[in-house]
Amino acid sequence: MKYSAIKIINKTLIHARPYWGWMVLLFLISLLATPIALVKPYAIKLLIDSGFGNEPVTPFITWLYPEGFQFTFGSVVVIATAVIVLVALIDSIYTYITWVLGTYVGEKLVLNFRTLLFNHIQRLSLAYHDTKGASDSLYRIQWDTMCIRSLLLSQLSPLISSFITLVSMIAIMLAINWKFALIATCMIPPLVFLTRLSTRRLKKDWYKVKDAESIAMSVIHEVLSSLRVVKAFGQEDNEQLRFSTSSDIAVTGQLKMAKIGARFSFIVGMLLAAGTALFIYIGGTYVHEGRMSLGELTLVLAYLTQVFGPLQNIIKNLNELQSSLASIDRVFSVLDEEKEVKESPDAIHLTKVNGQFKFDNVSFGYNKESTTIKDISFEIAPGDRVGIMGSTGAGKSTVISLINRFYDPSDGIISIDGVDIRKYKLQDYRRQFGIVLQEPVLFSTTIGENIRYGKPGATEHEVIEAAIAANAHHFILKSKNGYETVVGERGMQLSGGERQRISLARAFIKNAPVLILDEPTSSLDVKTEALIMEAMERLMEGRTTFMITHRLDTLSTCNVVLHFEEGMLEEVVRGNNEAFLKHKKLSFINKVLSN
Repeated sequence: MKYSAIKIINKTLIHARPYWGWMVLLFLISLLATPIALVKPYAIKLLIDSGFGNEPVTPFITWLYPEGFQFTFGSVVVIATAVIVLVALIDSIYTYITWVLGTYVGEKLVLNFRTLLFNHIQRLSLAYHDTKGASDSLYRIQWDTMCIRSLLLSQLSPLISSFITLVSMIAIMLAINWKFALIATCMIPPLVFLTRLSTRRLKKDWYKVKDAESIAMSVIHEVLSSLRVVKAFGQEDNEQLRFSTSSDIAVTGQLKMAKIGARFSFIVGMLLAAGTALFIYIGGTYVHEGRMSLGELTLVLAYLTQVFGPLQNIIKNLNELQSSLASIDRVFSVLDEEKEVKESPDAIHLTKVNGQFKFDNVSFGYNKESTTIKDISFEIAPGDRVGIMGSTGAGKSTVISLINRFYDPSDGIISIDGVDIRKYKLQDYRRQFGIVLQEPVLFSTTIGENIRYGKPGATEHEVIEAAIAANAHHFILKSKNGYETVVGERGMQLSGGERQRISLARAFIKNAPVLILDEPTSSLDVKTEALIMEAMERLMEGRTTFMITHRLDTLSTCNVVLHFEEGMLEEVVRGNNEAFLKHKKLSFINKVLSN
């Protein structure tokens, strides 16, 4: 959904509410630019008319001196010089304060906006992330959010300040000579028309540029996260070409924006030059006819610069505004995404479950056009070890995702201990699960912190106990810094078996009543698998366990086997499943031989 400019600014201001006070203060300070701009040309007028000429000194200057003070050429020069130095000092102090305060407010705005988006993206459905990809979210969090600072501080605030300066300058010129003010005012309508024309084009094209830049970043993200595959297949040149091709689209878009901006700037420059020429012609005629002093003409021309300066700033900011509006609109489009799993307003707290599960005619599809699992019903008692088997795409992972409540079913009810899982607070419910995945996910921190991820704030003693239970303590002590060893990005400094044992230790320290095991030994050697299986036996003890596996031997430890095919629950085997597994092995062998 694309919002209008007014709607985007309104929504942005609402999100920036905690910093309104600072923003107002910064804006009020920025208004000092107007009187500073007004005073600067006066020193030149004073020097020309009262120093070199015979015009009397302005009353507000004479008021500062004793009665009868003689304003000689030397004293007027000193006064003019002092005014210039004083204005420069005030201008420097003003610049310093706005710079520091602007940086503080800007960084706080970006951090707040970025945190809000990151928090929301974490809670969006897995289906959203599977569709959009991590790199798109990364681009929006890192780059699009930065535009809130540009919009509110670098564009919107100066836009208002420039407008106030413009009105002030025209009012002063009106007091000096109404014809000059009229000429300046007549320049505004054509500039407004041109600005409106250019912003319409820029707004539409900026969305394309942002999307293209996001796609280019996705190539970088994919390559760097899959560098071993890229190197193994020698695809560095092809990936470089893919990145260059994606980036060229963004570069072409940026170049198009630059051409539009340059053409617009050229036309504006010519209009302002024509206005300035008209000013000089009329002003020169007035001075020649004695209707205006040379100092007054100098003052008018200086104020003309102060009129056209804010006018150019307004036009420039309105065009640059389109880039920020496009980025912020992209952020709001994500914030508007509804969480697929919604917590009920009257959700109840959950402390610890017994682990009794029931699927009652459950169906689910990742989109409205297809159904992944259809009319599934089964019951699991507390402490059951449930093996989930089936062909690829049979619906095994979908069932586990529904149990974890990563998704809610399209039809039917999933209950735990006799209560619909949707009635519980989502965070409380997910605390009931310990998960060990086929490809263990570790974070680029220490071994100890990765184990503590299952229980933030766990003591060192608890961490060691969990590592011992997971058969990980021995290899951790052999590591360079023991539990303080940094595992690298995604744990790549460790072997697959070591990563898996740390993942098991994390599940041990969490001590959740329900355990999810997703092919935890599929890619391990025999010796490491034996260590993992021994640790898993301890981990499964007294817990309701769901184990996805393609290895039929692994299912021998389960007292319940759920067999899925094509989204349907084919059969449920309870108790002694040796005959069932033997039959499945023979069926598999016959299938291979027949092929």
